[in-house]
This record gives sequence, structure tokens and C-alpha cells, in this order.
Amino acid sequence: MAIETTKWDAAEFLTSDEAIAATLEAAFEDGDPKMIAVALGDIAKAKGMSAIAREAGVTREALYKSLSDKGDPKLSTLIGVMKALGLRFTVTKADEAA
Repeated sequence: MAIETTKWDAAEFLTSDEAIAATLEAAFEDGDPKMIAVALGDIAKAKGMSAIAREAGVTREALYKSLSDKGDPKLSTLIGVMKALGLRFTVTKADEAA
């Protein structure tokens, strides 16, 4: 008997500011650039990819591509997406962040 599975979409669970912040914090703590890009992509998808892309100054298709696990977004794209999401980067010393 075959096991039925359903496709899991993280964007469906990013319904609160707290969930969004926790997702992004976990991605940055992991330190994997691809995980950060994918997390931002999930958040942008949850908020509306077309609107986020427009506010970030890129096409929707380009944003999907750059924020995928195969993408490599430019810093300007990441900053534009963060701004469009109403988020910002902050910096702390690594030893103080723990």
C-alpha cells in the first residue's frame, strides 16, 4: 500500500509576525546563505510575492528564482525584500548573540 503525502508549504504557516521573525532568525542562526534566501522566499510568498517583488524593484519571476534553493540573490535584492517586508538587518557581535 502506497503512503499518501501532501506537499508542505512553509508559507502557509507564516501567518504572524512572530512566526516570520522566528523563521528568519533561525535561518540567520544557521548561517547557510541558501537557507536565508529560501526563508525570505517563504516569507515573501506568505505576504504576496508579486507585491513584494514590485516594492523590491524586481520581477516576480526573478524574485522566485533568486529566493529559491538554487538562487544566489544580490545583496541589493535581499535589502529590497527586507524593506518591502517591513524588516531590517541588525548586527551584533557573535559572542554576544548567544
